[in-house]
Amino acid sequence: MKKVLFTIIAAMSTIGVFAQEAAATTENKEPESPWKTGGNGSFTFNQISFKNWAAGGKNSVTGTFLFKTFANYKSENATWDNTLDLGYGLTKYKSEDVQKSEDKIQFTSNYGYNAYKHKWYYSVLFDFKTQFANGYKYDGSQIVDTVSKFMNPAYINLSIGMLYKPSDVLSLFISPLTGRTTIVSDTIFAPSYGVDANKHARFEYGATVKLTVDKKEIVKNVDYFLNATAFSNLADHPEHIDIDMETGFNMHVNDWLTAILKFNVLFDDDIKYKEAYTYEEDGELKTGIRERGARVQFKELFGFGLAFHW
Repeated sequence: MKKVLFTIIAAMSTIGVFAQEAAATTENKEPESPWKTGGNGSFTFNQISFKNWAAGGKNSVTGTFLFKTFANYKSENATWDNTLDLGYGLTKYKSEDVQKSEDKIQFTSNYGYNAYKHKWYYSVLFDFKTQFANGYKYDGSQIVDTVSKFMNPAYINLSIGMLYKPSDVLSLFISPLTGRTTIVSDTIFAPSYGVDANKHARFEYGATVKLTVDKKEIVKNVDYFLNATAFSNLADHPEHIDIDMETGFNMHVNDWLTAILKFNVLFDDDIKYKEAYTYEEDGELKTGIRERGARVQFKELFGFGLAFHW
């Protein structure tokens, strides 16, 4: 399944090369290329250390790598935005095992053709999302269950609808025709992500709304971003709306130093919450895992470190 990731990265590289070639100019200064490419990356680092600290605390080290690149095309009647968003982070608490704090692979491609005044477009949206590494459920510092892996789960969305894009800052995509596929390469994860037992995939038909905001310099040296998607399975409990939202701020100290504050909110009615618990058996304390209903998931990331842009 890792071939999927390599294929996506290769596709982005090909798009980037094609865009650079299209952007090349001669001494006579040919017309500006319809392609715009670029991206940014950062490595943030946090450390907390205690010694003889009366109030107590745990020594910890956290490192997070974020990488985002884009290749966007715009002509008189068409727009085509392509984004690859990667993130991976690890946390180490004193004597405890290393735990991941960030893990994301997401590729998005959105093509639109002018429908009305170059603000509304007939549009097709493709989105792929998974993670790099294993994720675990902990009871304290003890691993009690493996809850995710590469391609376990993975999500593929293909939508047809209308795109409202009055500027590069804001875009709103509305689709009454969305096919959503949830993939698990290992069937042991199937029940946890709404896939039937012993199956590798689940297909859903529904409607999607996706809002994207990318505002530079809301105040000096501070950028704001928002990516929010809502999906309703029209064939099975359409009232259960899945939400996936990422929002936050990029704060630039200078060209090489940055700080990021990011929030993720996720709700998927098909994802069961796994809870670690302790029970007694034959006079011994043991640790187990049990499933609960779906819950709102929340994650916050704050870091300060090195940044690069192109």
